[in-house]
Amino acid sequence: MIDTYPSLAGNWNFPTKMRFGPGRIKELAEACATAGINRPLLVTDPGLKPLPMIADALALLEGNGIPPALFTDVHPNPVGADVEKGLKVFRNGKHDGVILIGGGSAMDPGKAIAFMSGQTRPIWDYEDREDWWTRADPKGIAPVIAVPTTAGTGSEVGRAAVITDESDHTKKIIFHPKMMPVDVICDPELTTGLPPHITAATGMDALSHNLEAWCSPFWHPLAQGVALEGMRLCKEWLPEATKRGSNIEARAFMMAASSMGATAFQKGLGSMHAMSHPCSSLRGTHHGLTNAVVMPYVLVHNKAAIDEKLTAAARYLGLKDQSFGGFVDWVLALREEVGIPNTLKEIGVDGDIIPEAAAMALEDPSNGGNPVPMTVAAYEALYANAIEGRLA
Repeated sequence: MIDTYPSLAGNWNFPTKMRFGPGRIKELAEACATAGINRPLLVTDPGLKPLPMIADALALLEGNGIPPALFTDVHPNPVGADVEKGLKVFRNGKHDGVILIGGGSAMDPGKAIAFMSGQTRPIWDYEDREDWWTRADPKGIAPVIAVPTTAGTGSEVGRAAVITDESDHTKKIIFHPKMMPVDVICDPELTTGLPPHITAATGMDALSHNLEAWCSPFWHPLAQGVALEGMRLCKEWLPEATKRGSNIEARAFMMAASSMGATAFQKGLGSMHAMSHPCSSLRGTHHGLTNAVVMPYVLVHNKAAIDEKLTAAARYLGLKDQSFGGFVDWVLALREEVGIPNTLKEIGVDGDIIPEAAAMALEDPSNGGNPVPMTVAAYEALYANAIEGRLA
């Protein structure tokens, strides 16, 4: 086992300032002071609101002379209205920064609130297309401190927020370099209470980020190396974290793999995410779970372009069958081991979705990073395969 270190604690400055290790949540007030945040808005989701970790965080801030306010009115798949409500609270409370505690359903709207706090245009004018991010006033972006409580989205080290536009039910990526949190507290103790099915779904999301970044055709050797090691950590530690959630070592390595995935996907994502976003928008599916379900179908579809890359990855991961087929077989076995369904049908996605979802997938920004050029017809076939369980 190469994952042996004197300590699981570390202070890193890549890709942003990070405080990693058990118990580091106690440094939240210090992080606020360092960032110059005196009146934070703490954004979390309704599920976390009643938990002790939120009460403890609020008390810690109050005890250090940093009066916080709490905003929890967000959807599991955040929508534009969530951001608007949070913006109203932020501005009325004269807040000067945002603390994010949670997974993607808190991180995405929270980052968008901080980003929009000093902007004048509608949020959709800053979608991740061409150079739309240059429309924003960087001085109008409030600082963010991120505290992840899942190991999957990696949003704590991301420069974007994924928000659903209710007008057309599309997930849109809002991007700006300054959306990157100024300080991140990665405390694996905050993830030990996650149930196995959430651990599995979020962990597979981390794998999908690293895997799609690895397969992306774009040139980014720094991200390439991070993605490869991120996949290895998922292989070694996701089953353990799912089966024995109190294993702090497994939780720490999966939290690292999550941050690594979101760092790596600066290189690009692909059709896993392009297919997953419409399912979440139209059928309310869990994002990470959907990525996990469609993963092998996308890999097989992309085989002509990624055969060599997955063969190389299979060697690094130490798989018995170090080939493209061996890698896909490992993905299938991992999904079964951690309890991931085999088909989209099993998570509530039926064939009626195909025409609309295929068109949405082709327009999704993630589609541009797929190693094989896609068409609506190709997405229709992929959705049909993933719904019925045909690994063509």
